[in-house]
Formats: sequence, C-alpha cells, structure tokens
Amino acid sequence: MTSAADASAAGADAPDAATAKLQKRVLVVAIVASFIAFLDGSVVNLALPAIERELGGGLVVQQWVVDAYLLTLGALILVAGSLSDSFGRARVLRWGLAGFTLTSVLCGLAWNGESLIVARGLQGIAGAMLVPGSLALIVTVFHGAEQSHAIGKWSGWTSGAIVLAPLIGGLSVDLLSWRVVFFINVIPAIAIWPVLGRLRGMDGMAGSTRRIDIRGALLAVVGLGGAVYAFIERGTFDWDSPQVYLPLALGATALVAFVRHEARSPFPMMPLRLFRIRNFGWGNLATAVIYGALSLGFFVLGLYLQQVAGLSATAAGFALLPSTLLLLLLSAKMGSLAGTIGPRWFMTGGPLLCAAGFLLFLAVQTPLDFLSQVLPGVLVFGLGLAVTVAPLTAAILGAVPPEEAGIGSAINNAIARIAGLVTIAFAGLITGPVLTTAGLRDACYVTAALFVAGAVLSAVGIRNPTAAAPPVLTGDE
Repeated sequence: MTSAADASAAGADAPDAATAKLQKRVLVVAIVASFIAFLDGSVVNLALPAIERELGGGLVVQQWVVDAYLLTLGALILVAGSLSDSFGRARVLRWGLAGFTLTSVLCGLAWNGESLIVARGLQGIAGAMLVPGSLALIVTVFHGAEQSHAIGKWSGWTSGAIVLAPLIGGLSVDLLSWRVVFFINVIPAIAIWPVLGRLRGMDGMAGSTRRIDIRGALLAVVGLGGAVYAFIERGTFDWDSPQVYLPLALGATALVAFVRHEARSPFPMMPLRLFRIRNFGWGNLATAVIYGALSLGFFVLGLYLQQVAGLSATAAGFALLPSTLLLLLLSAKMGSLAGTIGPRWFMTGGPLLCAAGFLLFLAVQTPLDFLSQVLPGVLVFGLGLAVTVAPLTAAILGAVPPEEAGIGSAINNAIARIAGLVTIAFAGLITGPVLTTAGLRDACYVTAALFVAGAVLSAVGIRNPTAAAPPVLTGDE
C-alpha cells in the first residue's frame, strides 16, 4: 500500500517530470523551426548557377531567388512577433511551419524563374512566423540558468545554419539536384509537426485578448520592405537610381511614421519602452554590428574560396565546417556560463576572438593551403562565435518580460537580418567589382573592425543582471 507521504512525494515529483518533458519538446521545436528558416536564407546561394542553367533568366532571376525570401522575411518578422504574442506562440509556429513546408515544395517544383521567385517570397512570409515564436517559447518555459543553457543550444544550431549552408547547398548541387535544397525542408518539418501539436496547450500563456496594431503592422511592412528592397537593388543599381532611392525614401518615411505611431499607440506592436531596458537597447546595437560582420565576412570568404581559390561548392563548405562544429559543441556551455557569471564579458571577448580569426585570414592567398592559411582563422573565429551568440541572445531576451518575448525576439532577428543585408550591399564597394586576394583582405579588415565595434558596445552597454532584478527602464545603472 502506498503511504500518504509517498503519494505526496510522487505528486511533488510529477510536475518536475512534466516540465522536463515540455522543455524538451519546446527546445526541439524551437531549434528545428528556426534552423530551417535561417538555413534557407543562404543555402540557395550555391545552387544559383544550376538554377540558371535549368530555368534561365540570367542574373536577374538569380538575384531575386535569394532576395525575394530575404525581402518578405525582413519585412514581416516584426508583424509575426506581434502575432506570436497575441495569438499564441505554438499556434503561429504551426501556421509558419505548415506554410514553410508547402512553399518549400512549391520552390522545388518551380517550372520557370518567375514561379520560383514567387514561391520564395511566400516562403519568406512563412519563415518570418517561425523565428520569433521559437525563442518566445524557450523564454516562456525555461528560467534562470536553464534558460541560458537552452538559448545556448538554440543559438548554436541556428547560427550554425549560416555556416552549414554552403556545405548543404554544395552537396545537394554537386551530388543530386538544386531542387533538393528545397525538398529537404519537408523532412524536419514533418518530424516536428506531432511534437508541435502537443504544445497547443501553451497558447493560453499568450495574451490572446491583446489588440492587434494594424496600422503599425502596415507601416512596419512598408518601412522594412522599402529599406530591404533598396539595399537589395543597390547590388545592381547606383544610389542615384530611382530603383534604389525611391523605395529607400518610402521605407525611411514609413519607418519614421512607424516610430511616431508606436510612441502614441495604446496597443503598440513594438513597445518602444523596450529599448529603454539597458541590455535590450545596447544588445541590439551590438547585434547590428556583430551580425553585419558575420554576414559580410562569410559572404566574401565563401565566394573567394570558390571563385578565386578554385574550390568546389562542397569543398568550400567543408573548409568552413570546423567553425560550425565548435559552435555546436560549445554554445550550450557558454550559455550556461553566461547565465551564471553574466553575459557582459562573453559578449566582449567573443567578438574580439572573431575579429582575430578574420585577421588570420589575411594569410589566405593562391595557391591555397588550407592547413596554414584557412584552418587557424576558422578555429579562432568559431571559438569566438561560440562565446558570443548564446550570451548575446540570452542578454537581450532575458531583459524583456516573458509575455513580450515574441516581439523582443522579432526585433532582434529583424535587426540581425537587415544588418546582414546592409553589409552585403556594401561588399562590392569594399572588395572592388572583381573579387581578388586584395579585396578579400580589405573585407577581412572591415569585418574585424565591425566585430571590435561589437565588443566595445557590449563592454560599455551590457550589464550583468542581478538575481531576481526586474528589467531596468532607465538609461543608467
């Protein structure tokens, strides 16, 4: 017979087991959903020549196959974050995952360039719904040191998607078909769909009665869409071209109107008071330069390894793989340490290591010697990235109230994506019209300088939160 004490003990243990199961499900769903969204931002790059050979359309189609996805993703991610907080994180994730799976199949079945571009734009809309809700779910069910550890795992896998993309894209194109790049998304989506269905009960944790800021959403879409479109077109046209300055002016005007509207709205889509939280405001400044550096550096280095050093797409992907492995191995540990010690010095030291890694790439030249010219920089950079990403994400999301984690994540991811677009738009000005070894070195200097700027911003602005301290809404501590 079971005693009352035993029954009580069993009852006390049951919530812990249930919570652990819930946390495991949330982490798996968050990692997979965000990973495929980040991966599709760049995995298609190495497939572009094969796409052009089969579908035609020249450089214009190649450019828009990449940019249609980035345009809708960047323009709608704030809206998706607001929807996540309002309608429920699991519900919006289901919408996004279903849409992403369907549009991935449409991309793989594309019969001409135009149909692929339209499908990629729709895929970006679905992708925007995946990322904010993923991180918001983690913030909802993990707390304290466990939250930092979970964010570390999430950061390692999702940031690794940026580095893994050349390898996955290269293998798909060299061994199978460019269409595999899109069809492969169906496998993880189907795998996590039943797990996501078990999280439906979490939708009650969201503020479902909160009003939707329709005007703010429209202004955000026009503002971010105009700015993103202008920077995309900057790769083809000069600044004085109407294809660049007209959407840029429209986007800037809409963004100014958006900020004014959000400051006055009783139900803002993006509460501006979040930026008065010290770690949120300074953390997003650091995000802009760190992710701008990451996008620029890997964009130029990946092109150099193939176009100048003569590596195949698959070989170039393998050359950068060690940094991904370090990221996957160390991110969770770094997140846990940052949760215990505080994120400030991780966010300072990590970007400095990343800068040192790119300065080591100054040794790269032709003929290429991987062991002496590439591997040292890849290892130092990978270590720096592992030290940086989890503490950065944890510091920003740990500063906002859990009920606003969706929009907090959306803001941070929108800043990261747009920062990457901006730096890549300027890549041609840095390297010159034709990429050479001298151009690579110039890009390495600029990338290293941006990482150093991120370290300085972190050292100056980030504060290690005290236990049980609420978010600070003043400018100083």
